Amino acid sequence: MEANSFLSGSTIPLIQTPRKLPSLSFAQSHSHLSASFRAHKLLVPQSLRSSRRLECVNFAEKVKNNGDKYEKDFDSGIKKKNLAVFVSGGGSNFRSIHAACLAGSVYGDVVVLVTNKPDCGGAEYARDNSIPVILFPKTKDEPNGLSPNDLVAALREVDVDFILLAGYLKLIPMELIRAYPRSIVNIHPSLLPAFGGKGYYGMKVHKAVIASGARYSGPTIHFVDEHYDTGRILAQSVVPVLWNDTAEDLAARVLLEVV
Repeated sequence: MEANSFLSGSTIPLIQTPRKLPSLSFAQSHSHLSASFRAHKLLVPQSLRSSRRLECVNFAEKVKNNGDKYEKDFDSGIKKKNLAVFVSGGGSNFRSIHAACLAGSVYGDVVVLVTNKPDCGGAEYARDNSIPVILFPKTKDEPNGLSPNDLVAALREVDVDFILLAGYLKLIPMELIRAYPRSIVNIHPSLLPAFGGKGYYGMKVHKAVIASGARYSGPTIHFVDEHYDTGRILAQSVVPVLWNDTAEDLAARVLLEVV
């Protein structure tokens, strides 16, 4: 089965430039990912902190040794990174990512959307914007979905560089993690490791935060590994939890940090 047959729709349009959170840009060197943020209320692990930049160590070494060359590469038209976005719902983060790509504030193109729910709002938005849609995984209810190996083949067919999980509720298979090491990033709506793991998603996260009496919450951007929400944290942004907040109120405040 050829990878071309996995796709429906068409192309073009990385991660979002927010109002209060950071603009996030990606660069790749020898399969390593660097994420840099314009700082605003960010909680960044001390070991990753470098001035106002957040970088993976190997890429930081390259920049230190070849800084001028690296800047010239961007000026001379280095290839934009191809992005696959995974969603399971309405796709609010996906829409923001796509808009940022179109506006030029993110140096990448969303070339494919992957979803486990073909009729969700994110998939509908993708089709309306001529972005190919892939159904994954294959299940009894969704026999047209791809297997993990077929998904990897389909993503390679369209030269995907990075994978962004934007409200995707399924566990990422090891085949995909091995194929894209340190190239899969998730946005989680709480300050991990709190309120993370299997079963913590969407409004369930915000309801749990409010029920716990926590005074602060906020989104976390992290690498994806073989477990739910346990990958290396890249950045977090803090918002207050108000005494009269509903889950919807808190969700809207957290979302403002990533849109």
